[in-house]
Amino acid sequence: MHIICCLKQVPDTAQVKIDPETNTLVRAGIESILNPFDLVAIEQAVRIKENHGGTITVITMGPPQASSILRQAISLGVDDVVLLSDRAFAGADTLATSYTLAMAIIKLGNNIPVDLVLCGKQAIDGDTAQTGPGIATRLKYTQLTYVSSIQWIDPENRKIQVERKVDGGVETVLGDLPALLTVELELAKPRRASLPSLIASLKAPVPIWDAKAIEAVETLVGIKGSPTWVRKISSPAPRQGGPKFRAGTDPDKAVAQCLEVLFSDSTFFSNFKLTGGRNSDVEKF
Repeated sequence: MHIICCLKQVPDTAQVKIDPETNTLVRAGIESILNPFDLVAIEQAVRIKENHGGTITVITMGPPQASSILRQAISLGVDDVVLLSDRAFAGADTLATSYTLAMAIIKLGNNIPVDLVLCGKQAIDGDTAQTGPGIATRLKYTQLTYVSSIQWIDPENRKIQVERKVDGGVETVLGDLPALLTVELELAKPRRASLPSLIASLKAPVPIWDAKAIEAVETLVGIKGSPTWVRKISSPAPRQGGPKFRAGTDPDKAVAQCLEVLFSDSTFFSNFKLTGGRNSDVEKF
């Protein structure tokens, strides 16, 4: 089997801040990490390889420093990596990104036919969950999204059966190979790389492909191929603390004030009106 994993390097959202004046992300000093959903995709790919054999190729689109997540993937057991890096790719939205990744997958498939593509359900910086389905649509692969469990794979008969999360439950789906899966965090628990694997990954070569290498159409990549763009990024207004009621020497008054505030904010209690002290309507309720 030939399995391809699509990865993304993202800022650690636990550290992300927004400049209140420019409404843009403050990236200075923010650590970049491998998207957690994509880490699960790597683990699942390695498990499939252990059970069925084959080759795992990992690709990512990004600047030269994105090679760090490819080396991390090598330390976890993948065979080959490719970095898609070109100034022409800059500013890509999910439509242009899916096109670029799909063209790279086609190039890889010309050497070894592709059986399975694994993507994280979404990236934690954009949360769109659009890139994986976009790749599947372009390649005309079976599309299996929100996968929480792979029940079985039959490479000889070109079939795969998975469980995927849907509103209110889980759905079992049988599909044909080649297929693209977008995976949930609960699909697999990522392993830790061994020390020898970490050392070997530091010395491993990372091939770089530009737009010409994947025969991409210039007007379909990067900002030229992106019909959507971000005009502004802003953070929600900070939450204000709610009212406080201090019992002190008059706890009954504090309780009455609390109930009055609660009832005034609820349409269910809109017919109740507290005038102080005990209220007969409230007692009946």
